[in-house]
Amino acid sequence: MLFRQAANEQSQLTEEETKAVNKKWFDWISDIDAQGKLKDHGSRLEPAGKVLKPGGVVTDGPFVEIRERLGGFIVVSAEDLDEATTLAHGCPILEFNGSVEIRELLG
Repeated sequence: MLFRQAANEQSQLTEEETKAVNKKWFDWISDIDAQGKLKDHGSRLEPAGKVLKPGGVVTDGPFVEIRERLGGFIVVSAEDLDEATTLAHGCPILEFNGSVEIRELLG
């Protein structure tokens, strides 16, 4: 599961609101773990990084003008894509106009 959100969607939260959101994330991931479905808790990603482009060009990024950014990921164990999608329901990112991209791992 890849978590995407608007680039500045949570930037205006108070400290108290941030704590409440973090608890929702903890509770949601803990529920998946309690079901024996969490394979890797993944991680939150820093907003900034580097982008490698063809020809070896390296730039700072992703850029502020992007509308959506990748915020983090987890890896779950599911029978199929439908079960993984069911596990994604209740993800706190959805409360902030974000989305959960559900993909299978190859290999």
